[in-house]
Amino acid sequence: MMKRRTFCTSAVAALAAASLPLRRGLASEVAAAGPGGKQVLLQSTAIDDLRASLRGELLLPGQDGYDSARRVWNGAFDRRPALIARCAGAADVIQSVKFARANHLLVAVRGGGHSLSGQSVCEGGLMIDLTPMKSVHIDPLARTARVEPGVLLGQFDREAQAFGLATTAGTVSHTGVAGLTLGGGFGRLGRRFGLACDNVRAAELVSADGTFVQTSETDNAELLWGLRGGGGNFGVVTSFEYRMHPVDPTVLAGPLVYSFADAREVLHFFADYIARAPDELYADALLVPTPDGKRTVVFDICYSGAIAEGERILAPLRKFGKPLVDGVRPMPYIAIQKSGDDNFPIGRAYYIKSGYLKQLDAKTLDAAVDQLAATRVGQSAILFAHAGGAIARVKPGSAAFQHRDATYSMVIMSFWDKPAERDPGMQWARASWKVMEPMTEGFYVNEVSNEDPERRIRANYGASYDRLVKLKNRYDPTNLFQMNANVKPTA
Repeated sequence: MMKRRTFCTSAVAALAAASLPLRRGLASEVAAAGPGGKQVLLQSTAIDDLRASLRGELLLPGQDGYDSARRVWNGAFDRRPALIARCAGAADVIQSVKFARANHLLVAVRGGGHSLSGQSVCEGGLMIDLTPMKSVHIDPLARTARVEPGVLLGQFDREAQAFGLATTAGTVSHTGVAGLTLGGGFGRLGRRFGLACDNVRAAELVSADGTFVQTSETDNAELLWGLRGGGGNFGVVTSFEYRMHPVDPTVLAGPLVYSFADAREVLHFFADYIARAPDELYADALLVPTPDGKRTVVFDICYSGAIAEGERILAPLRKFGKPLVDGVRPMPYIAIQKSGDDNFPIGRAYYIKSGYLKQLDAKTLDAAVDQLAATRVGQSAILFAHAGGAIARVKPGSAAFQHRDATYSMVIMSFWDKPAERDPGMQWARASWKVMEPMTEGFYVNEVSNEDPERRIRANYGASYDRLVKLKNRYDPTNLFQMNANVKPTA
């Protein structure tokens, strides 16, 4: 009887051993992508080990939640990562970075997923998804905020305004805090308080070798300098500490809308008027279509000082011409911060070209009107985003961000909801950019295009470039983090 049991046990074990290689062979490897499209084969055991090391989820194609996690704001990009690590904290980021480095994977880092160039998602590589990291802690006494990288601007604004505080935080509330800040960070308060990056006091980061690094104005200060406008070149930021400012919850804000037939006259007046604007006044100028396809001129206004003073300052602009709509009124700051959300919905496809303007002059404005007037592409727009003020008064060299002398950033945009609209829109944007580019100098790195050559990125960083290369050599010498306005290492 004992021999029979021994034989049976041995036979079962032998059968299992014989079948094991076959079972492993069917799913032992997962195809992935490295930089440059090079194929990488990941062992299933290594993937299992990564999953076990994370507090958050690890998603593969076909799993529940994968398709929603890979989608980003710009619907022009439909990429499928081999793996999505949905990080619950800094420890998960460390494990994900080490895995990517060890396996030579292409890496994309998603904060809010709002990158115009789609670089927060990659094809075939590892997407480090920071969406679950949404903590916001406001210290009303110290007037600081500690914010994790998955937070959206609207969430940040809401928490801060509960204490009567704010800092510069974009103009569309579903933009991510992290990407906005690392590229510079314009917004309705920028002319009063500087860029979002100018208000970063400290940050925590996971570098390309998986090291957790703390940086402040006294600790690793050179790295903090690089994070203030150098983009995601040096690692994955896991928290930011911002300087906050008292901002009344009620501001004088809203749109002024004019007929496109009056565009030249209205824009010429606006250019002269806005050149004398106080820091409290922020005003974008937009040449945009209405939902029914009619083109309009829109001024997006926000005066964040005393309401009575704002009424006086805005009176000349509001009285000029015959506006179709005067929506300027006292309103909650968090309401004006959400006002543009519907115009830039998540999932619509976008294509842009952009550049800074040192001045908003008649030649530039007339050229913009001509480009829009001549096209039959319905879903096309030219935007002028306000800068200057406190942004221009930051001490040169105190941040990696350049172009302090810009008064506006010009954006030429086409957008579409149907695939057939893609090519005509992109052709119009490229043709318009060819006309308008000579009037610009440099560009906002958060609006980098996949078509931008390395020389344009190098020129754009200007005097900061060599310092950024030194930081890249130290914190990411193999260029693991390259899906950005990339500074290439020389190490």
